[in-house]
Amino acid sequence: MSNQIPVHNVPPSNEGDTVDLYASREKIYTRAFTGVFRNLRIGGGIVLFVLYFGTVWLDWGGHQAVWWNLPERKFYIFGATFWPQDFILLSGILIVAAFGLFFITVFAGRVWCGYTCPQSVWTWVFMWCEKVTEGDRNQRIKLDKAPMSANKLLRKSAKHGLWLVIGLLTGLTFVGYFSPIRELVVDFFTGQADGWAYFWVGFFTLATYGNAGWLREQVCIYMCPYARFQSVMFDKDTLIVSYDPRRGEQRGTRKKDADYKAQGLGDCIDCTLCVQVCPTGIDIRDGLQIECIGCAACIDACDAVMDKMHYPRGLISYTTEHALSGQVPHTWRPRLMGYAVVLLVMIAALTSAFFMRSLVGFDVSKDRMLYRENAEGRIENVYSVKVMNKDQKDHTYVIDATGLPDLKLHARREIRVAAGEIVTMPVELSVDPEQLPSSTNEVHFTLRDAESSDTEVHAKSRFIGPQVR
Repeated sequence: MSNQIPVHNVPPSNEGDTVDLYASREKIYTRAFTGVFRNLRIGGGIVLFVLYFGTVWLDWGGHQAVWWNLPERKFYIFGATFWPQDFILLSGILIVAAFGLFFITVFAGRVWCGYTCPQSVWTWVFMWCEKVTEGDRNQRIKLDKAPMSANKLLRKSAKHGLWLVIGLLTGLTFVGYFSPIRELVVDFFTGQADGWAYFWVGFFTLATYGNAGWLREQVCIYMCPYARFQSVMFDKDTLIVSYDPRRGEQRGTRKKDADYKAQGLGDCIDCTLCVQVCPTGIDIRDGLQIECIGCAACIDACDAVMDKMHYPRGLISYTTEHALSGQVPHTWRPRLMGYAVVLLVMIAALTSAFFMRSLVGFDVSKDRMLYRENAEGRIENVYSVKVMNKDQKDHTYVIDATGLPDLKLHARREIRVAAGEIVTMPVELSVDPEQLPSSTNEVHFTLRDAESSDTEVHAKSRFIGPQVR
């Protein structure tokens, strides 16, 4: 018996079956459409635009409501002031956002990408600008093929002008969250702004112009990591945009009132409108694809065709693999429930951490000088006390120190700290040398609110004295 592996001649595949990994991009011309999901996306986009462009102009407590003041390391979010020490809360927010994204992906696929992702929202706005200046799909195709003329130059210039204006507004607004927007706008257009302000506004202007105007679906397909790892979170009960082949096949054209069932045809009339409205240029009838962002544009287009043909809607719909195969879908399954539980726990923990965080920061550092003897013959140590008021109103705090017998604090005990400010002051502690138990001793500082007994924070340091004999 031979141990050799049998060899078979395998003919090479046809040239048309090969895939060119370095194929140049084919420009996508999207068609205008109407529908329920389009209206939902427009409504959500308006809300997001109002939040993004409007919040930066709100004032709260004498300053910009949302302001990341990097030079002073203060971060204002409406009524709360955050400091670098509070950045653990940012980690909590990111964890909540991650599990929220996991939960919604397992439940409804890439609805984040289709409705609320900034890349998608800005791309839809840029596509609208394209339609306004150059016309609908067929007009744009014809315009691009036509030789350069005054009309073509005017339309192209108007489109790119709108893109750049939107990009500039986006860049100015983004930088306005880090530099007060009212001063920034005036200084920017009068040439008085800082060089870094011009750099970052220009950077985000060009990034918006390039991503939403030129790259578009390339960002979703090749640059965004979410498109790559989304598939590991899908299961057969995840809501995805899908075409129903059992109902749609065989495809074919027909007259409106024809008995297409007798012709062996399905409900799909092969109009390709689902392809023409897709922002990533895919054919949803080929099945689930990594390029699909779940925007439901194809659902709106197909439903409109079904209405005209007097067929029931839903040939393309949000559905699940189990539903498509005739099985019973399961809404609540272990993975989804697991993400939901973790998400709720993280939200509860983050909320508790936010409301339980101390609104005063207290830090004590010992001076580099070990010790000295004062005029009374007592051993004295000098400390630098830093008090940080994280609240939105002024407070008066009282300092005290304990830990050694006959310990005296030689400083004003009350400190007035304005809202959102830091006060640093020297504090001297002294002890009778006869009362020192050792050359190195632990002392405790206490800071409490003079107006409220609820606020009390502590800090530890060392008291250094001469060697005890």
